[in-house]
Amino acid sequence: MGGVLVTHADLPLGRRIVKLLWYDPGTPRIVALGEGPAPRAFDSFRIGTQPRLVYERLDHARQRSVAELFRSRRLRELEIQSVVYVPRHGASPEGRPVVAHVPTRTAEARLILHQAVEHREIRSLVALGSAFVYQLTPGNANHLLEDSPLDLDPAVPAALRTWIDSDMLFQAEAAGRRLRVTLLRLPTVVASGGFVYLHPLLEGAAGPRLRSAGFDPLCPVIADKDVAHAVLTALASPAVGVFNIAGRERVPLSVLGRWTGRPLLALPGPLLRAAGRSAARLGLGDPFDAPLLRFGMSLDTRRAAAELGFAPRYRIGLERAGDGALRLEAVTA
Repeated sequence: MGGVLVTHADLPLGRRIVKLLWYDPGTPRIVALGEGPAPRAFDSFRIGTQPRLVYERLDHARQRSVAELFRSRRLRELEIQSVVYVPRHGASPEGRPVVAHVPTRTAEARLILHQAVEHREIRSLVALGSAFVYQLTPGNANHLLEDSPLDLDPAVPAALRTWIDSDMLFQAEAAGRRLRVTLLRLPTVVASGGFVYLHPLLEGAAGPRLRSAGFDPLCPVIADKDVAHAVLTALASPAVGVFNIAGRERVPLSVLGRWTGRPLLALPGPLLRAAGRSAARLGLGDPFDAPLLRFGMSLDTRRAAAELGFAPRYRIGLERAGDGALRLEAVTA
C-alpha cells in the first residue's frame, strides 16, 4: 500500500485513523498533518531515528503551506502513495471547538485534492464526506443509494453547502484516470463517552439544541472505530467512487441528542425559522429548519460491502460513564 498521509490527524477521527494505520503491518510509513501540537497519543509512535510516524504542523487552508509540503523533497523521500482526507470536526487537542467556516472546508478539500492529483507518486485518495448531502423528502422512508440526488436547493444552509461542494469536487475527480479517489459518505459518527461528529446540529459542545416540533427523524449512526476500519479497507481496495458507510443502527434524533448530552428543545416551525434567520444574520449558520431536522433516512451500504468488503464491527449502545450518567458508547458487535 505504501506510505499514507492523513490530514487533520490531531482531531478525533484523524487520531483514530492514524492509530489503526500504525497497527496495520501493510502501512510502512505515516505522515500525520495537524494544525496544533502532536497529540500525546502519538508519542510512542515517534520513537527512534527513523520512526514510522512523522508529524507535521500545517494550515490546511493555506495554499502556499499545502503546496510546499506536497512538493517537498522530504515527502518524496517518505514514499507517500496514499492520502486520507479527514475534514475539520470535533475539538482541537487543547479542547477548543474546531470551527469550519463556510469557505474553509471547501478550500481545504480543493487544495488537498489538487496537490494529490499533481503529485506523481500519490496513487490514491480516500476522503471522508457526509451523508447529509442527500436530498430528503418528507417522512422517514428516505432509503439512499450512492446515486440518489444531492440537495442542490439554493436555500440549503451554508454549513451543509460546504459538504455538498466538497462532495462534488471528489466525485468529479473520481472519474479521472490518474488518481484513484474513494469518497466515503458518513452519517453521524458516535464515539465512546457520548461524543458525536459530523452531524451538522449535534457536533460541538454538549448542551441544548433546537428542533422543529412534530418531527423526530431517524438518524443512521456509525462508531468512530468503524470509520477508521472503513478507511483501511478503502486504502487496500482497487475500487473507486462513492460509497455509503454506516453502522447497523438508526436512532431517533431526540434520542441521539439526549444520550449524547445535547437535548433537543422542540419549537414551532415559524419560530424556529425566525431563529434561523437571526442566526444567519449573526454568522452562526445553524441549520435550524433544514430537512435533516425533519425527515429521516437510511443508507444503502450494499456497494461498500460488495466492493470494499466493509462491514461494521461495532454497535452503538448505552453505557454508564464515569460520572454515572448514561451515554451512547461504541461497543463490539
